Amino acid sequence: MKIGIVGCGGRMGRMLIAQVMKTDGAELAAGSEMEGSPLIGQDLGGLTGLGDVGIAVTDDARDVFSNADVVIDFTLPSATIKHAEMAMKYGTGLVLGTTGLGVDQQAVIEAASRETCVLQAPNMSVGVNVLFAMTKKVAALLDEDYDIEIVEMHHRHKVDAPSGTALGLGKAAAAGRQVDLDEVSDRVRDGHTGARERGNIGFATLRGGDVAGDHTVIFAADGERVELTHKASSREVFARGAVRAALWLEDKTAGLYSMEDVLGL
Repeated sequence: MKIGIVGCGGRMGRMLIAQVMKTDGAELAAGSEMEGSPLIGQDLGGLTGLGDVGIAVTDDARDVFSNADVVIDFTLPSATIKHAEMAMKYGTGLVLGTTGLGVDQQAVIEAASRETCVLQAPNMSVGVNVLFAMTKKVAALLDEDYDIEIVEMHHRHKVDAPSGTALGLGKAAAAGRQVDLDEVSDRVRDGHTGARERGNIGFATLRGGDVAGDHTVIFAADGERVELTHKASSREVFARGAVRAALWLEDKTAGLYSMEDVLGL
């Protein structure tokens, strides 16, 4: 499968290039960076230190979509919606790891999925997606006597909070309880907040250092506490999952898929 990478010069982009290069059944098709980037014209393989592959970084994402079977996107919401439109135009599969999308931006993604296959996940790690499934199951088993709190920590450069993964865990917990997360989400606590409201799902956000991603779901009741935790020590786990997702899209029809579909969860 020919796989393209948009935003190929960043830390995640380079890991994706390397992962494609060493994955059986995957072929590196193209890669793009923003116009004016000093990486334009450089060899994609050279960005990873794995050796040249004879494909230069382009500043036109259309070149990526026209040459690839599937494109992997871990960029920014403003760029991602443009890429979704390109996926529609060229009929290219799209694997999305971008988080922080607004309602209108998500609507563009869903429109694209009606024309081509789109796989979207707040986290591509296999382990985190197992955590999603476990969170939903435990939330269904433990009633509102168990307060749910979601704690996440990421590196100092992350721009959105709570993380897309934390929100995904909140959605999983809400689904287990058969409630709407928007109605029970408690994302800001400051000052004299009063007692915790029964049934709410709380979020706490930490930022610092070079943490790739730590997430814990806490079910706290009187006398006991259940905690489910995933810690990523390297972004490589996200790259592995994304390439696995790209290969899974082969021969899939138009639709919006998730890592749960890939893993059979």
